[in-house]
Amino acid sequence: MERKIRILIAKPGLDGHDRGAKVIARGFRDAGFEVIYTGLHQTPEQIVAAAIQEDVDAIGLSILSGAHDYIFPQVIQLLREKGADDIVVFGGGIIPEEDIPALQKAGVKAIFTPGTPIDEAIKWVRENIKHRK
Repeated sequence: MERKIRILIAKPGLDGHDRGAKVIARGFRDAGFEVIYTGLHQTPEQIVAAAIQEDVDAIGLSILSGAHDYIFPQVIQLLREKGADDIVVFGGGIIPEEDIPALQKAGVKAIFTPGTPIDEAIKWVRENIKHRK
C-alpha cells in the first residue's frame, strides 16, 4: 500500500483566525492526503520541528497577519539548516499580489489567495508534491 502524501498545515504568528486553515486541511484530508494541523500561534521553529518529526512531504502556511514576508523565508531557511529543504512550502491567506514574486524567489512553491477553490489547491498538490526520499 502506497503511503499517502503528508501535509502539515500551520498557522504561524499571532493571528487567531484559523477557519481557512481548517477548511483547507479538511479539503486535503477528504481528497486522500494525510494532514497534520499544528493549531494556532506557531513559531517557524515549531513548524519546522513538527514537519521533520511528522516526516511530511509539504508544509502549507496560512497567514492573515501580514507577516508573510518574514515567516515564509524563515521557515524555508530553517528547513535548509535542518537538512530538510526537500519539504515543499506553499501557503495562502491575505497576501498581496505584489508580494508573491519575492516569496516565490525565496522558495515558496505556490500561494493560494482568498477565493481560490479548494479543488485548485488539491490539483496543485497532486501535480507538485511527491514523497520525500
